[in-house]
Amino acid sequence: VYVAVVDLPIGKRDLHQCADAVMRVRAEYLYATKHFDKIHFNFTNGFKAEYAEWKKGKRIKVNGNKVTWTAGGRESESYEDFWKYLEMVFAYAGTASLEKELIPLGHAEPEIGDVLIQGGFPGHAVVIVDKAIHEENGTSIYLLAQSYMPAQELQVLENPKNGSGNPWYILSEGKVITPEWRFDFKDIRRF
Repeated sequence: VYVAVVDLPIGKRDLHQCADAVMRVRAEYLYATKHFDKIHFNFTNGFKAEYAEWKKGKRIKVNGNKVTWTAGGRESESYEDFWKYLEMVFAYAGTASLEKELIPLGHAEPEIGDVLIQGGFPGHAVVIVDKAIHEENGTSIYLLAQSYMPAQELQVLENPKNGSGNPWYILSEGKVITPEWRFDFKDIRRF
């Protein structure tokens, strides 16, 4: 199924699944580059969970389908508090909400960070983690990564069409077949 595993801890809860890994990769990048105001994800019920509010010390209260911000935390940009925010997002967001949040790619060229996603219960999502362009003919190839159920580390996927050991995908109009899911090119979306 995969050729490599990304060595990142996934926490002790069964939360780091496919959409969670996609949101985590984006959030980790934005956190590392201090773009805190760009870190936000929608819960399945539509609530917008903004990290900028969390780091001010606000916390999210869930009561059935009603979600609100409350006081109760401390102001912090620590990684420990950032991870607590992510676990809250992982618990209440998934492929159904993430698909609605992302913008369809259309006919644009896929880029690193774009997501192949089919929202649902279950749905599935994989993220483009690398891209290479052929110097002579301009053809692009891509590495895809996913997590799965139960919670798993991020895995760089094998490409079943290429045989063992060649994980590179060509993403063009039509089907994109990964070891555990089938996508269409139209399923590629962007943050």
